[in-house]
Amino acid sequence: MSKLKVISEKSLTNNSRIVGLLAQLEKINNESTDSDTARYVTSKILHLAQSQEKTRREMTAKGSTGIEVLLSTLENTKDLQTMLNILNILVELISAGGGRRASFLVAKGSSQILLQLLTNASKESPPHEELMVQIHSVLAKIGPKDKKFGVKARINGALNITLSLVKQNLQNHRLVLPCLQLLRVYSANSVNSVSLGKNGVVELMFKIIGPFSKKNSGLMKVALDTLAALLKSKTNARRAVDRGYVQVLLTIYVDWHRHDNRHRNMLIRKGILQSLKSVTNIKLGRKAFIDANGMKILYNTSQECLAVRTLDPLVNTSSLIMRKCFPKNRLPLPTIKSSFHFPLPVIPVTGPVAQLYNLPPEVDDVVDESDDNDDIDLEAENEIENEDDPDQNFKNDDIETDINKLKPQQVPGRTIEELKMYEHLFPELVDDFQDYDLISKEPKPFVFEGKVCGPIIVPTAGEDASGSSGNLRKGIVMKEKVSPKGDEGDKKPVSMDVAKESVKANDGPSQQQLVDQNRTVSSAHGLNGDLVKALDRITLQSAPSQTAPGVSAETKKECTLPLSVLSCARACPNMAACGSVLFEGRAVQLGKLCCTGVETEDDEDTESNSSVEQASVEVPDGPTLHDPDLYIEIVKNTKSVPEYSEVAYPDYFGHIPPPFKEPILERPYGVQRTKIAQDIERLIHQSDIIDRVVYDLDSPNYIIPEEGDILKFNSKFESGNLRKVIQIRKNEYDLILNSDINSNHYHQWFYFEVSGMRPGAAYRFNIINCEKSNSQFNYGMQPLMYSVQEALNARPWWIRVGTDICYYKNHFSRSSVAAGGQKGKSYYTITFTVSFPHKDDVCYFAYHYPYTYSTLQMHLQKLESAHNPQQIYFRKDVLCETLSGNSCPLVTITAMPESNYYEHICQFRNRPYVFLSARVHPGETNASWVMKGTLEYLMSNSPTAQSLRESYIFKIVPMLNPDGVINGNHRCSLSGEDLNRQWQSPNPDLHPTIYHAKGLLQYLAAVKRLPLVYCDYHGHSRKKNVFMYGCSIKETVWHTNENATSCDVVEDIGYRTLPKILSHIAPAFCMSSCSFVVEKSKESTARVVVWREIGVQRSYTMESTLCGCDQGKYKGLQIGTRELEEMGAKFCVGLLRLKRLTSPLEYNLPSSLLDFESDLIESSCKVTSSVCLCFGCSPTTYVLDEDEPRFLEEVDYSAESNDDLDIELAENAGDYEPATQEEALSDSELSRTYLP
Repeated sequence: MSKLKVISEKSLTNNSRIVGLLAQLEKINNESTDSDTARYVTSKILHLAQSQEKTRREMTAKGSTGIEVLLSTLENTKDLQTMLNILNILVELISAGGGRRASFLVAKGSSQILLQLLTNASKESPPHEELMVQIHSVLAKIGPKDKKFGVKARINGALNITLSLVKQNLQNHRLVLPCLQLLRVYSANSVNSVSLGKNGVVELMFKIIGPFSKKNSGLMKVALDTLAALLKSKTNARRAVDRGYVQVLLTIYVDWHRHDNRHRNMLIRKGILQSLKSVTNIKLGRKAFIDANGMKILYNTSQECLAVRTLDPLVNTSSLIMRKCFPKNRLPLPTIKSSFHFPLPVIPVTGPVAQLYNLPPEVDDVVDESDDNDDIDLEAENEIENEDDPDQNFKNDDIETDINKLKPQQVPGRTIEELKMYEHLFPELVDDFQDYDLISKEPKPFVFEGKVCGPIIVPTAGEDASGSSGNLRKGIVMKEKVSPKGDEGDKKPVSMDVAKESVKANDGPSQQQLVDQNRTVSSAHGLNGDLVKALDRITLQSAPSQTAPGVSAETKKECTLPLSVLSCARACPNMAACGSVLFEGRAVQLGKLCCTGVETEDDEDTESNSSVEQASVEVPDGPTLHDPDLYIEIVKNTKSVPEYSEVAYPDYFGHIPPPFKEPILERPYGVQRTKIAQDIERLIHQSDIIDRVVYDLDSPNYIIPEEGDILKFNSKFESGNLRKVIQIRKNEYDLILNSDINSNHYHQWFYFEVSGMRPGAAYRFNIINCEKSNSQFNYGMQPLMYSVQEALNARPWWIRVGTDICYYKNHFSRSSVAAGGQKGKSYYTITFTVSFPHKDDVCYFAYHYPYTYSTLQMHLQKLESAHNPQQIYFRKDVLCETLSGNSCPLVTITAMPESNYYEHICQFRNRPYVFLSARVHPGETNASWVMKGTLEYLMSNSPTAQSLRESYIFKIVPMLNPDGVINGNHRCSLSGEDLNRQWQSPNPDLHPTIYHAKGLLQYLAAVKRLPLVYCDYHGHSRKKNVFMYGCSIKETVWHTNENATSCDVVEDIGYRTLPKILSHIAPAFCMSSCSFVVEKSKESTARVVVWREIGVQRSYTMESTLCGCDQGKYKGLQIGTRELEEMGAKFCVGLLRLKRLTSPLEYNLPSSLLDFESDLIESSCKVTSSVCLCFGCSPTTYVLDEDEPRFLEEVDYSAESNDDLDIELAENAGDYEPATQEEALSDSELSRTYLP
């Protein structure tokens, strides 16, 4: 106790002492007493400040007047020692307290007082050295915390004072050091930097850092930092280039690199690099760097630094400089416009398409467009003043602030007479169902009633079919053996018969005979490699149609060869097996892939390699929506601009989710700089680069190289996108994507075929003309690959593949004219490395899981043929025709009325509408997979699905942009425009799908049947999880720094109900990523227009990640089609709960149904998987993912161009959502909260 008492008393004594001394000093100031007393008091305060942290804390504590007293004394005293004492006190306070205390001093007005003191002290002749040292030391520490410091220093004339001191005292390192530190602070202001440059400060810095010497390394470090700051001014950078200082910097850097063996002077080496980084921000600097052999110097030195992890800052900065100085090149293309051209019925007067049509041919030429011709790079004083407001918060100018624009205002747009054209698409509103049999409610078995497809021809992948095409003629016919009873045990697998010339229509061999024959021939021929390499892609031909199932065509006797293909051993009754295929038509040469079956699997339970059972896969009992034969028939009627005649194998055969988890890839440290170094090697060692074109859409007659070690590429199929391939090194290829048609940009979606690989070799693919400024490829996302060999081994699925993946800015760019006025528009590279497991495989790569227009039409046809018309009301209409003549399907789904009695018909007609749409952006294929899950759930026989159908009428446009999907576009339709920016004023000739989709909604509004919910399904390339964007006036106002109370709008918060429900029931959904802010840039999107003009309060965009999840059950996993389809089904369940919450009195669902929704959803989703994933049911957590976490190897994009934020970035504007109490509300609480 006594010890504590002593301590407290001592503390009290010290505190009282400093307070007393400060009070005494204040009294001295007021009375203007002799300087001896002030000197004595300030020395005592200095002693306490040096020895007691409590003293320092008290002097800078809130409410303390100690600093004011000291500064007042400093301003008024003429005594030198008193000044020095006070300056030393300030140094002690700042040194021990860091930035907070420096900011405290700035707030007390210390900057102006010290600058004035500096001016007064400079008038002495000569100036007092110690005083100058201390003044500069304090100013160098507080200057960075004062945003107006540069202006104050210039007005007080401090710049020339400090510069003169350095010039006159170059050998006095004690004085020069704080002066250089202050010059660095001055230079942060561009006006000051230019002024100092004109007075010779750049030349002065090079005198100080001049020939290599390890003496005074501290001084040199500060000089280099000052030089780097000065050279950020373009004027100073040009001055340095003109005097040859780029070569000097490189020479000094090499000297330090050679002599700093123990790496004790890394900061000096980094300072040199920072100066090089600054000077190479201008074109003249980059040219001087190249001319001085800077690329090779920095490349060699950085490679030598790789072994020492502590030198990574040098490697990273060197990489940045080299990447920036790499000469900008145009893409190796004749034009950056799309390879395909589609003549538009109307040419827009304004907009990107009009600009594209008016561009001169030479605009693709790249010029280095840095501002080297600017003689002045000064900041306007008012800009400086504006940026100095310490209370200024971040403000997003894209957020709409006009309350009148935010208020929903229903605008009919078209007259009632014009809207009557849509009456025929709403027969459910007038049908009396008198001619319907509405008695039976038994579900109808899922039966495929489609046509059997015509013949198709399978060419060899990547080889000329005209070579030895006589080996095999139309002789391979798929026979489907299906038990009419539909019993699983009676169903036999599909087989492929190879008939002899004398075999007639009904005399084909039995299943066992075929198996025995296959085994015999397989061993006799020794897996001949010159025969069938099939099913890589399928060519559509106008060959004679098949006359009857099971008819075998003729073939040469010597070609009776075994063929096995993946078949469904447990496919559904009366269902066309997903492996069935018909080979007929002109003679073709077939490679080794299919004639030998598949590579031998090392599995004890595996049958002989050539048996049909060996190449089979089990599919869960229940209906499947994929039918290859039907797919081929549909593709024949699909109209593409290039008039595709081939079908990609994955689309033909289909995809089932793999039975394993695919975790988000951990990014290896240093992968980006390694890839950049390899790119730089191209410039340094040009003789090592092959630079051979191996695929080119712009040269239709291009001949594929015959060398066996060259990969072969193809993208000439529906949704394919790959324009050109250049072999760079033996196993490295540059890939160039095609622009959207009638556009010269939007490169991101890719889908292409590769063949001719060697197993085990690591192949690097660089897609070099991507446009987004960042990508989930930097955060664990992998591209997708589909292997034909794996499919034949009973693994027909897309899987995530690739190592050493990164996304970075490259040295290709386009002119500002071609880029629509965006100066310095650079491209980005997606790079990934893949090793193929099989020889002579045919593999496909895609940005995301492909989902073609033909796939959608096939799925809709299967759903239509399978549904029970007595239970489900299903209509498939054509909304309109697209520009190229493809139909845009419109689907209506609801429950049939219980009977044709008046009450039941009224209940049927009065069901609220839910309007859904998807795939307005072709590259967002995940939206189609989510829509597939929604459609399958709505058509299922589960009790909740039936309740959902009885609750709503669903109007669905599952693909708003068929033409874009078919032709492999990423974002646009054939009009070259983003259709999701045309909803305000769609043109019926250029945007027919949007015009008529909006017309449907306008018609519903006109007949007083506004949809309860509108949702547009999208994909998001730069965020994780699934989330929603909605529309709210109040939440928009809250984000604008405006006074929210000034808005008198009363707003129902029901727009949050559905996202909140989904956050509870859908494991991939993340509420904290949702935003309800309305941005100016989104005013013409579906979400905003349907909310504002049509008047639908619950108008949403639902965004699904392309990568994976960082929360909930799927945390750490990449997303797959199973999870996407599940999300579509969970959306339906959310609508059912929404119905219960919004209409609790009229809608009483059995509690057992709602309690077991989550369990039922797993079986109702109908994902065609061989093995279901068994994830744990961990609770969903909410993680804000506005920004990705930083990784060790930082991606620095900023130093090379002034890229504008691209289209999708603005979606993040509203991601900062305030926490609300409703995060944990129960259903009953939600009901009370959201009821209108």
